[in-house]
Amino acid sequence: MSQSKPQRRLPTGKLYAIADIHIAFPANREAWSKLTRHPGDGLVLCGDIGETIEHLQLAFSTATRCFDTVWWCPGNHELYTLPTGSSVRGEHKYEQCVDVARQYGVFTPEDDFIVWEGQGGPAIIAPIFTLYDYSFRPDEVTLENAVPWAREKDTEATDEFLLHPDPYPTRQDWCKILVQKFEAKLEAAKAQHPLLPFIIANHWPLRKDLVHLKYIPRFILWCGTTLTDNWHERFNAKVVISGHLHIRRTDWKGGCRFEEVSLGYPRHWKDCADMDMGVNEILREILPGPETPEGGELPTQWRRYG
Repeated sequence: MSQSKPQRRLPTGKLYAIADIHIAFPANREAWSKLTRHPGDGLVLCGDIGETIEHLQLAFSTATRCFDTVWWCPGNHELYTLPTGSSVRGEHKYEQCVDVARQYGVFTPEDDFIVWEGQGGPAIIAPIFTLYDYSFRPDEVTLENAVPWAREKDTEATDEFLLHPDPYPTRQDWCKILVQKFEAKLEAAKAQHPLLPFIIANHWPLRKDLVHLKYIPRFILWCGTTLTDNWHERFNAKVVISGHLHIRRTDWKGGCRFEEVSLGYPRHWKDCADMDMGVNEILREILPGPETPEGGELPTQWRRYG
């Protein structure tokens, strides 16, 4: 993996985020092409840009043209090895994506965490990569029976066929290595900046209780790991950004704001499109963002847009 460091101007304005832009879909690709310029602002791309290097190039070229600084963390779709595409698999596919990001000056989980000095700062922007380990499951379901349990309700992630864990034996093993890696990186940043809050960005939700899938509840298996359940507390997170669920929501837990910022497949933002809204309206303001509520807790806010 290339060790060259991104050279980007650090913003003084606002920080925005969006996930799951899935530009393989023509409607999403057209919507992304209409991203407006945000001089002085930063953007977090929180995974699931697309499946190919060409998807990444298109997304990064547009994002870096419109925002002063861009951060990216991978989703499951970036890690796919398609039957008709490149044969690069697993960790090597991730490394290839990191190299593409660096060509555009996009910060990745492999780069040093940056201190945000713009509006709502100072804070440490920490994009991470954890994957999942099937631990988001009922207590009575064993690890061995987890995927068969999901199949009972005709639920199975495409990851089971396209997301390979090479060189690790399983995705659970890869997840464990990643959790250890980014746990250590967050600890080191906390030791270096003990008084600063974190903005943690990870494609998969950090907490099981933030996954609500009304129509496909057993898809929860592929939505994260219980190993990260208390990271927002351990690392003094001001905001945790995630995607993956294609259900935009804001939650407050102990004074920490959790933001699910997905665009999703075209059907997931059709109501916005019907109102002539697109990615510019769905972009979520992370910093400075809303004031922390009294007591640090609020009921879930389900968001149609922004």
